[in-house]
Amino acid sequence: MTAALEMRNITKEFPGVKALNDVTFTVKKGEVHALCGENGAGKSTLMKVLSGLYPSGSYEGQILINGVERRFGGIKDAEDAGIAIIYQELALAKDLSIAENLFLGKELARFGIINWERVFKESEKWLREVGLTDVSPETKTGLLGIGKQQQVEIAKALSKKANILILDEPTAALTEQEVDILLSILREFKKRGVTCIYISHKLKEVFSIADSVTVLRDGRTVGTYDARDINEEKVISLMVGRELTELFPRIQATPGEVVLKVDNYTVMDPDLEARKVISNLSFEVRKGEIFGIAGLMGAGRTELVMSLFGSYPGVASGRIEIDGKQVKIKNTQHAIKHGMALVSEDRKKFGLVLGMDVKSNVTMASLNQIASGGVIDSNREILRGNEYIRSLQIKANSVETIVGTLSGGNQQKVVLGKWLMTKPKILILDEPTRGIDVGAKFEIYTIMNELVRQGVAIIMVSSELPELLGMSHRIMVIAEGKRAAEFTSEEATQQAIMTAATGGKGL
Repeated sequence: MTAALEMRNITKEFPGVKALNDVTFTVKKGEVHALCGENGAGKSTLMKVLSGLYPSGSYEGQILINGVERRFGGIKDAEDAGIAIIYQELALAKDLSIAENLFLGKELARFGIINWERVFKESEKWLREVGLTDVSPETKTGLLGIGKQQQVEIAKALSKKANILILDEPTAALTEQEVDILLSILREFKKRGVTCIYISHKLKEVFSIADSVTVLRDGRTVGTYDARDINEEKVISLMVGRELTELFPRIQATPGEVVLKVDNYTVMDPDLEARKVISNLSFEVRKGEIFGIAGLMGAGRTELVMSLFGSYPGVASGRIEIDGKQVKIKNTQHAIKHGMALVSEDRKKFGLVLGMDVKSNVTMASLNQIASGGVIDSNREILRGNEYIRSLQIKANSVETIVGTLSGGNQQKVVLGKWLMTKPKILILDEPTRGIDVGAKFEIYTIMNELVRQGVAIIMVSSELPELLGMSHRIMVIAEGKRAAEFTSEEATQQAIMTAATGGKGL
């Protein structure tokens, strides 16, 4: 049977870097084919070649669709060939309606006048295709949750008559329920003969949906395997080139004295008067431990840690003690002064200046350490930047490499470097491994363990229950802004955490 897609001997170079080196990638018709690899392995570059973002002539090799060689001069050519790509950062115009988004750039018009009746009728048809029947095509897209926006993106791709659908980290920001809905949609597409290329770091998802798995490493094809003939451990070893004998290398810790104590802490919603996002919450964190915070999306986890760090606009009340002394944290400067640091869940928006280089990002929260008389000492800045490149093993050509060009895992290490330079006693990590590959995750965990050995108190918010269970010494569960339960590492199980998070009785 002719393959739906063949990419033969694809080589793509950037100045000083060979991103793809003789990559071969073949996808059968009507299958879900997973593409796995560490950040920087070449997955996104390969898909940008396929989707026409990197046009013919900018790379070496061949692309064959249904056995016929195709050369794409741009994204429109790839779309005309039936290829559609949905990126992790959704490309929807939030202020436009669903219908306007579906037909943006291909308006149903005659003599320059849009036929809105036809637009809405066609929109309803494509929304039904993805199971989105409970919203009107006239709904403003920005009012939808992330999961439904994802469905709109898929409907938009199908409306372009796509028969090869590429999904790049499609579940990074979805709840478990939304993930189940997406995977059900893809299974239905498979029955209809739609070919899907699925890129994800979440190997559990990969093995629940994929028929075949191709692994890339360092810009090369490692191999393609039937999903029934391989397992998660093997994929991980192929991705990183070594066996990870323990995915969550939590160390045994003997926590010290209480460094952070929070009593009756309440945070108000800045947009809805009288609504509490956190209600009368109390907990304490000790030196040299990882304190995990679990809860469903919307439970108030991120609002809590942002408020503690002085970066949430909602009014907070209650008592915060650091090293036994009450403190008032009105802004991030106060938080840093008291030895706190926050690695935000959205590193690109809140953690980094993507257009600046590594050294500038690493030192931006500690300018007092590299400046004299209000003037930055460039040599000292370079030295400190290099120090963190070495200690955190950041893969960058130099301290002057632009951060936006780094892989997700290396960007996360730059954010960590920025806050570690402030010498925090309390390090808050909000979704520290979101959107990074398994090898980079392991490196982040290793850094966390070293900080624990040094006596740093770590607060970790994570939606990944295996990560919380594997790395935390204690876990607090939040439900609807309230403390629902707390478990030691010995007591905690996925079932116990989910029972507490969904309103059941915890321990």
